[in-house]
Amino acid sequence: MPDLAKNISPKPIVLTISGHDPSGGAGIQADAEVITHFGCHPCSIITCLTIQDSQTVHRLIPINANDLLEQAQALFNDMDIAVIKIGLTGSIECVNAISTILKQHKNIPVIFDPVLACGDGTPLADKQLIDAIRTQLIPLTTVLTPNSIEAQQLSKLPAGTNIDELGGALTELGAQYVLITGGHEAETDVINRLYKNTQCVLTTTSTRLNGEYHGTGCTLASAIAALIAQGDSMMSAVEQASTYTFTSVKHAQQMGKGQRFPNRSQHD
Repeated sequence: MPDLAKNISPKPIVLTISGHDPSGGAGIQADAEVITHFGCHPCSIITCLTIQDSQTVHRLIPINANDLLEQAQALFNDMDIAVIKIGLTGSIECVNAISTILKQHKNIPVIFDPVLACGDGTPLADKQLIDAIRTQLIPLTTVLTPNSIEAQQLSKLPAGTNIDELGGALTELGAQYVLITGGHEAETDVINRLYKNTQCVLTTTSTRLNGEYHGTGCTLASAIAALIAQGDSMMSAVEQASTYTFTSVKHAQQMGKGQRFPNRSQHD
């Protein structure tokens, strides 16, 4: 009998490197849901475990960096990975390990959501970790997707600095593109701004929804990663991912006692 599997094109593979959120609202599980939604295959490396619910992160438990490197070696020896998506890094040792991986695979696009705090504002990165991210990961990033607070912390510019200045400063650190999300701004709508070579090259606008949501950054960055893996252009990927994230948030569900979770399987 013929091998029918040979006639089926394999799905693009997206490697997500991030933390584990046991509530399922963010982190590795959220990434996998989005990547699957866009027709790609997710594989994953966990940077840290968390004691976490829908309200806050109670404790962060970093994974041994050598174990992270060993997982990566096993995956890259076995699979043709199209895109790498990075989220919560957890420790300087993990940042160094991730940097090593990216330098070994310079031809693979990198989408980096620099998670520096959880949704209620609890810090997940100190000054030393932020410095490591600035020097070790941002120069190796294809698309950096901070919110405006994270952009200010990473740029080291004063609070209240104009968004355009933040975007320009972060591209000067070496990221090819910087997408600053507008959820934390006081604007009537949520405006995401994409920068390249210090210039804003694209804006997307969506209606600001009432409420607090958990895992929106993971949703947006993973959608961009999956769309790039599928061969979309950068502009198209950012536009589609922004629309998908808005729709997921619009249909968000109250799963626990805290923030609502985006419904990543819902689409209009």
